[in-house]
Amino acid sequence: MAVAPHGEGGNGEARRFWEAHYRAHQRVWSGSANAVLVDVAGPLPAGTALDLGCGEGGDAVWLARLGWRVTAVDVSTTALERAATHAAAAGVAARIDFQQHDLAHSFPAGAFDLVSAQYLHSPVEFPRDRVLRAAAGAVAPGGLLLIVEHASVAPWSWNQDPDRRFPTPHETLAALDLSPGRWDTDRLGAPERLAVGPNGETATVTDNVVAVRRLRR
Repeated sequence: MAVAPHGEGGNGEARRFWEAHYRAHQRVWSGSANAVLVDVAGPLPAGTALDLGCGEGGDAVWLARLGWRVTAVDVSTTALERAATHAAAAGVAARIDFQQHDLAHSFPAGAFDLVSAQYLHSPVEFPRDRVLRAAAGAVAPGGLLLIVEHASVAPWSWNQDPDRRFPTPHETLAALDLSPGRWDTDRLGAPERLAVGPNGETATVTDNVVAVRRLRR
């Protein structure tokens, strides 16, 4: 699959890092959808969805199987090619528009019934708060923004910085700078889960979950 990049600004550091990360492994992720997305989006009526940092496409393919029309975005060409292969094998390629974006410099156009940002972290410089505010701006009236992020990491994670402090879910919500009276908070918490590593090892980690709905009025 050939992926046309969008927004060629920046020095390409994020693209180089994530290309190297994906190319170093035959497969990085399980191919299954993230558990919180399944829990939150499973009961929703299918509509349009934006998957930010789609990786190898597990979430996008799961949504498309449920009837969603998905715009799936990543900075890595290798990840997008694997995601497109996954979508084709699942018979849902026509429901997913794969786009290559460095979100620090470009953002997909449109308004969506669901905007999903799953573990949108980066070891290279990344304006995460600004990107998440753009994600909120892409939510259609009545739509949902779902953010799932690390509050701790497993021992095998690339994200091993002993001095790093993760935000709390309340801090992530505050950084969105949402207009008062125009959003409802559906979920706000820090549940634990059992993570499974690439060699079958396990660890208990904590995630932040922020789910907010744009009101129709």
